[in-house]
Amino acid sequence: MVFKVNDRVKETTTTTGTGAVALGGTSTGFDTFATGIGNSNTTYYTIAHQTADEWEVGLGTLDGSSANLTRTTVFTNSNGNTSQVNFAAGTKDVFVTQPASKIMEEILTTQGDVLYASSANTPARLAKGSANQVLAMNAGATAPEWQSPTTGDITAVTAGTGLSGGGSSGDVTVNLANTAVTAASYTNASLTVNAQGQLTAASSGSAGASAGFAIAMAVAL
Repeated sequence: MVFKVNDRVKETTTTTGTGAVALGGTSTGFDTFATGIGNSNTTYYTIAHQTADEWEVGLGTLDGSSANLTRTTVFTNSNGNTSQVNFAAGTKDVFVTQPASKIMEEILTTQGDVLYASSANTPARLAKGSANQVLAMNAGATAPEWQSPTTGDITAVTAGTGLSGGGSSGDVTVNLANTAVTAASYTNASLTVNAQGQLTAASSGSAGASAGFAIAMAVAL
C-alpha cells in the first residue's frame, strides 16, 4: 500500500449510506482509480452528489481490485464535520483531489515547522521546537519529535605513560611528566629517548678531532 495522487482520475457511484463506495466506471477523458491510483493504495478523494447538496473530502483506501473505495478519514464535508456523509440515492462523482488542508502552505503555519509523513503516509506538521532542542524519533520510532539534549560530565581522566595529573571530578589538568633530564644546554650530547619521545638521559661529551685535523696529523706523522 502506498499513498498516491494523480490527475484526472474520476468515476461515479450509486452507493448510499456511510460505508465504502462501489466505483462504477469512468467517462471519456478520465482514468479509473485502478489505472490512476492502483489496487490497495490510498489517495485523497471527493465524493459529490450530482443532484443533492451532499459532498465529502477525505483520505480513501482502495480494495485489492480498486472496485471499492473505503472512506478512511474524512477531512471536511457538507455537514460541517468529519464524519462520513450518509449519502442519499442518486449518482455521485468520485474523483481524486488535493484537499486544501493538506497543502503545505496550510499545514506549515509557523516559521520553523517541520513537515513529515504521518502513519497514513500523508503530510503532517511538527510544530517548531524550543531553542537548542534537537530533532529525534519518538519512543515508538513512528514520528519525529523535539528533544532537549542531555549533557554529562567526564567521570575520570587517567594520565597515561609520560603524563601526570588527571582526576575524576572538577577541573582536571594533565601535565607532561618530568624526566631525570635537567633543563640545560648540552654540547656533543649523548641522549637517551624513550618510546614516548621523551629525553630520559642527556650528558655533554668531549669534543672529538675534526676530519681535517685528523688527516693533517696523519700526514705529519
